[in-house]
Amino acid sequence: MSRYTGPKCKLCRREGMKLFLKGARCETVKCAIAKRAHPPGEHPWARKKRSEYGHQLREKQKAKRTYGVFERSFRKLFALANRQKGNTGENLIKLLERRLDNVVYLCGFAHSRAHARQMIVHGHVRLNSKRATIGSMRVKAGDTVLVRERPKSRKMVEITHEATKHRGVPSWLQVDPKTFEGKVLELPKREEAAIDLQEQLIVEFCSK
Repeated sequence: MSRYTGPKCKLCRREGMKLFLKGARCETVKCAIAKRAHPPGEHPWARKKRSEYGHQLREKQKAKRTYGVFERSFRKLFALANRQKGNTGENLIKLLERRLDNVVYLCGFAHSRAHARQMIVHGHVRLNSKRATIGSMRVKAGDTVLVRERPKSRKMVEITHEATKHRGVPSWLQVDPKTFEGKVLELPKREEAAIDLQEQLIVEFCSK
């Protein structure tokens, strides 16, 4: 029997794909998917085929868990995306990508989005030279994200950035590794989001 790896790893096995909820661990052989690439349970393949509703719910839950958003906040984001011009599903993904915790993660300052939220809550991050303590804040084009100039903050991010630089940075962000400053060059495009989601299924689920 494989060793228990925590609730986050169980979520990955349940979805049958890596959600990168545990940062660098997900890129090693210690990842739960690498160890056992099937859902939890004694008879994982004996489950019934998912219904259309089940597929829609699965995509919504995958988006919530990947970005670390609660149901109420997710519904508010969907309502905002629905009011905006253009495709509702693409608008939703763009809003999720613009979250401050996601930007800190994409800049390579954190191992995971959960780690990025913790950094923000503990005051290690500044948005436009002002202290930011809310991970759900949305960035705009021209905004700058800076790690505070404290030895403890800089040392922590220096180690993290060295370990995550292989991930690369999306084209809508620019990172200065010397000053640990990230700049939002433009708003993200749907095709630049690294997460594999069928957003149309989410729209169908949330529109019921």
